Amino acid sequence: MKLDGVSLLPKERALYALPRGAARFQAYITIATGDTNNIEIPPLGIMNPMAKEHVADYVETLITLHAEAVVAAALLEAERRLTHVTGKFKVGLVVADDVAGGWTNRYFAEHGVRFALKPGLKRGWISVVCWASEAPTREYVYALTLASVYRAAYVSRHGEATTLAQMLQQEGFAAVFAHVDEPSLSADELAYSHEVIALYRTADAYPIVFACLYGDEAAASLGYPTLGLSPRAGYALALAEAQTSAITPEMALL
Repeated sequence: MKLDGVSLLPKERALYALPRGAARFQAYITIATGDTNNIEIPPLGIMNPMAKEHVADYVETLITLHAEAVVAAALLEAERRLTHVTGKFKVGLVVADDVAGGWTNRYFAEHGVRFALKPGLKRGWISVVCWASEAPTREYVYALTLASVYRAAYVSRHGEATTLAQMLQQEGFAAVFAHVDEPSLSADELAYSHEVIALYRTADAYPIVFACLYGDEAAASLGYPTLGLSPRAGYALALAEAQTSAITPEMALL
């Protein structure tokens, strides 16, 4: 797998330096699309071009942390671990605004980042998405990069996940590949979640899949049925299952 980091943070900083208004939005369209009708730099498709100062500050913090150098280091690790995976991709870091404004719905946007990868991959891009509500650290960026690359490799090998079982497998392996141990549940809560989610593993209906992955609070906020699950119960179960699997993330791509 060949991975080339592309510097996007300076473009994001330049956009947020412009006054909020039509000029900034037009500058965003020009940069993101190259004056075409399509998003030519897919990572920028999730950013909020009209975001307030908190996102500009977040971008500035990432630049101060040399976050794109962190991405580059993570890409080297991913290439080393995924030598058996074919494909060449550009990788860009972007900030999604899930704090203020209506541009980004965290749940819908996150689901797309995890499971709707084909349009970006078709253009040869992998998006590493930082969320404005989450602390910008070098460790955070490193883990996000590894997980994002793994998802791209997984989709390239297996296609996009459509059932809950496929999503759980993809996300569990992505989390293990990225060396993360969150989200987590107590042993009792994990056992309970396993029993509930077992009933829906073959499901592909968005409301059910969503409720299993994100839990009752998120499901209820969107008017979806609740299943008695804790926040991100599905992701916690996916991680626990991948951690105890005899198959490694790398083996899952063979």
